Amino acid sequence: MATRRREYDEDDVRVRPGKSSRPRTRTRPRHADAVDGFVIAVDRGRYTCVLPDAGPDGPTVTAMRARELGRKSVVVGDRVGLVGDVSGAAGALARIVRIAERSSVLRRTAEDDATTAEGRLERVVVANADQLVIVSALADPPPRTGFIDRCLVAAYDAGIEPLLCLTKADLAGPEEVLDYYAELELPYVLIRPDSDLDALRSLLAGRISVLVGHSGVGKSTLVNRLVPEAARAVGAVSAIGRGRHTSSSAVALRLPPVTVSADDPGWIIDTPGVRSFGLAHVSAESLLHGFPDLVEATVDCPANCPHTADAADCALDAWVAAGRADPRRLASYRRLLASRAGEGDPRAEGEQRGPGDPSAR
Repeated sequence: MATRRREYDEDDVRVRPGKSSRPRTRTRPRHADAVDGFVIAVDRGRYTCVLPDAGPDGPTVTAMRARELGRKSVVVGDRVGLVGDVSGAAGALARIVRIAERSSVLRRTAEDDATTAEGRLERVVVANADQLVIVSALADPPPRTGFIDRCLVAAYDAGIEPLLCLTKADLAGPEEVLDYYAELELPYVLIRPDSDLDALRSLLAGRISVLVGHSGVGKSTLVNRLVPEAARAVGAVSAIGRGRHTSSSAVALRLPPVTVSADDPGWIIDTPGVRSFGLAHVSAESLLHGFPDLVEATVDCPANCPHTADAADCALDAWVAAGRADPRRLASYRRLLASRAGEGDPRAEGEQRGPGDPSAR
């Protein structure tokens, strides 16, 4: 007897959905139980944080970034939300699930020219800083006003107040440097090896201050004087990175209280010594913010004036000729403009000397 062949229809076919066809949700956990944290160090995917109510001797929390943050970077100074084990115990690991809106962002690039790979590589130095402390030696090495000018531009662009800290005041006087910045009314402090730091501490109290400066200007010595426990504190943070050199990345250090009070003594963020402070992220127009002594003159410039030395009818030349600004300031501004256009080598600025040198940059 012949076997009758069975006919199949769609009810007999079982279709399993592939991964790409599975419904996905955009709903993300709210993490209502997240606790606030302050990032004090970053080292290869591990973030060292402190909790708001933790005292000077309180434990630090090691955390990793949650996947849901995507490509959002976490930097020193960020205020974050933490979940998981925030006890600070050995081997404990928390997760950063939220980054609070930043009040300020200090950036720099390796070069000024945005058309180069180095110029396009924008690096966030720190977040939420209130003050940029520009540390410069008055001798050995001599002051480099070109670097100070760059830091001023970066500070004004980020909305951070600048403070000029002149070290090694026992070796040379500050007159030339102060004369160079006389029109800016730039706040400054003088530091000698045997001087107290009361004036500086009062300017740092209750604020988050970033210290930047060339290698050799005495920045590390200053940090150790401000925070006697700095070597131990930085060493403990560095242990997370398994022996990585502590000066290779920024570290936030809590300032000790000057007096026994409930006032916040503030934080300082120590950054590695840098040779150049690239400004490719700052527009040519915003560069002028670092030269407030020249801003008023540009009112009389023609529309779209590039302010370069060969610009026709640029009012900056007449402004300087009338004695209303230091010609060295105009020269420094135009060097930054030229560097943005790919002319000249910004790294050479680090070799130029103080304002007494006619070639100072």
